[in-house]
Amino acid sequence: MAESRYPSAYAAWQADPIGWWQPAVDAIAWTRKPDAIFDASAGIFGHWFPGGELNIAHNCLDRHVESGRGEQAALVWDSAMTGQIVTHSYRELRDRTARVAGALAALGVARGDRVVIYMPMIPEAVIAMLACARLGAIHSVVFGGFAAAELAKRIEDAEPKAIISASCGLEPGRVVAYKPLLDAAIEISAHKPSACLIFQRPELTAPLLDGRDHDFTAAEAAAAPHAPVAVAATDPLYILYTSGTTGKPKGIVRDAGGYAVALRWSMNHIYGIDPGDVYWCASDVGWVVGHSYIVYGPLLAGATSVMYEGKPVGTPDAGAFWRVIAQHGVKVLFTAPTALRAIKQQDPEAAQLQHHDIAKFEALFLAGERCDPPTAIWIAEKLQRPVVDHWWQTETGWPITAGFRGYGLFPHKPGAGGRACPGYDVVALDDAGQPLPRGTVGNLAVRMPLPPGCAPTLWHDEAGFRRAYLDDFPGWYRTGDAGEVDVDGDVWVMGRTDDIINVAGHRLSTGAMEEVLASHPDVAECAVVGAADALKGQAPLGLVVLKAGANREHAALCRELVALVRDRIGPVAAFKDARVVARLPKTRSGKILRASIRRIADGQDAAPPPTIDDVTILDDLKVLFGAKP
Repeated sequence: MAESRYPSAYAAWQADPIGWWQPAVDAIAWTRKPDAIFDASAGIFGHWFPGGELNIAHNCLDRHVESGRGEQAALVWDSAMTGQIVTHSYRELRDRTARVAGALAALGVARGDRVVIYMPMIPEAVIAMLACARLGAIHSVVFGGFAAAELAKRIEDAEPKAIISASCGLEPGRVVAYKPLLDAAIEISAHKPSACLIFQRPELTAPLLDGRDHDFTAAEAAAAPHAPVAVAATDPLYILYTSGTTGKPKGIVRDAGGYAVALRWSMNHIYGIDPGDVYWCASDVGWVVGHSYIVYGPLLAGATSVMYEGKPVGTPDAGAFWRVIAQHGVKVLFTAPTALRAIKQQDPEAAQLQHHDIAKFEALFLAGERCDPPTAIWIAEKLQRPVVDHWWQTETGWPITAGFRGYGLFPHKPGAGGRACPGYDVVALDDAGQPLPRGTVGNLAVRMPLPPGCAPTLWHDEAGFRRAYLDDFPGWYRTGDAGEVDVDGDVWVMGRTDDIINVAGHRLSTGAMEEVLASHPDVAECAVVGAADALKGQAPLGLVVLKAGANREHAALCRELVALVRDRIGPVAAFKDARVVARLPKTRSGKILRASIRRIADGQDAAPPPTIDDVTILDDLKVLFGAKP
């Protein structure tokens, strides 16, 4: 492997953290160039590219058409749920986006207005996002299928002028009607949108309410194309809600200019993607990963983005991902570790991989939660390609740490999240906010200011932004994650700070215990939480899901798991309780609901998740712990 150019690039950023961004600024088409790269006196911690004006949809679409790439594939929709594959060229995607922007404008939507998007994984979801951006409107995507009460909270906070939705979403074995959920959410929300655009899917059509609801397809066909509207670089592009600890969702704000600069830079330098390359992010547009790397990042780079409606297993089998990679010539795949664990659970030997030609495939990137080393090693051996776990958050919008294909990959350590991207100075702090020596677990934090693309505030809640991220460690952004930076600069994210448990005065990482459990040959995936213990304060509890075909007597297996943790970590872990479960509760983005597991284990009520599937899994866990669902 050639020597990575990363160290010199990171050193150059450290030497000039503001001016270093100038070449990335020049890669964006501005209607008005920024007056400066950074204004430290503006906002909570400064503003990137003040005075600049641009339209990000123009940068994603029109710019490529104007440069002669109009006939290149921009978006490939592969629906395992319907058996359809639909490709939009850059010209086609631009033209549809311009007409939907015109349809929104005809409904009174203008620059600065909010539009909630509540849609499944269909091309119209991407078009809706880009149409809002084209108008200078602020979109807020809510994962299709979220419960009405959760959707209503987001409608009340964002106060959208319009909502774009679809008649239904498709899940394996069932059709999920979206319109009744949308109607119920609007009914209970204090804010009422003036109009709704509804895309009718043939699997289930929805009745429309006279005066409020409009047929998406008819409105698009009747609309005049709308030109891109220039907005300030510091204007919000979107609001993306995450669950808040107070029950009120946190509206993460993303500014247009910083996001465009950061994402365009990341596509080449982190993922090694050039114009014309095929890139697949197997996420959902309801999450930040989908915003950044299904929609904006690949299109800013002039790449072909694959949008997949399906699952890693069951649509139809554990070879679904390999089929998509082979069929579309995918160069880089970005997915969550939970998808790999699902594939590994169903197909431990990766036999399905042998049926597909993945010769064009070059690298696998993982994020969403830490990938346990056994899974990372397993997939690297099966694919014979670089496997890069990288770490970032909804708040940052793009990676904090990564491996850098554009600089030449450095050797990757399974279980590590890579090294800090230029723009981020990552340090582990003690609880008093003092930097810890390399190799010591603490509170992972990023020195302020954050780089372009990171959230500058929360929607209408600047004080909440300070409380959540800035006040605990002045001068630092508190990530809420626990981990360490090793002597080489690799960052090890061991879980949320809540997942560092205190056992008889010893601070222990549940992530380290999960790593040991996952190494057992019969375990497909696992979770460890700290359950209340009258003697020790907390005691670790492990839940494991077995691989397909692992017909083990549970008591014997659990004894093996306890012995394994005792051998690898030591008696100090006090690990004595492992249990086999059929499945683990997860968010729709694949993160395990460890806090809910912990509350149930402690005999407390766990707030119901926003999706029916998660509620069912939580009921299963209540039965396991001897409670009534």
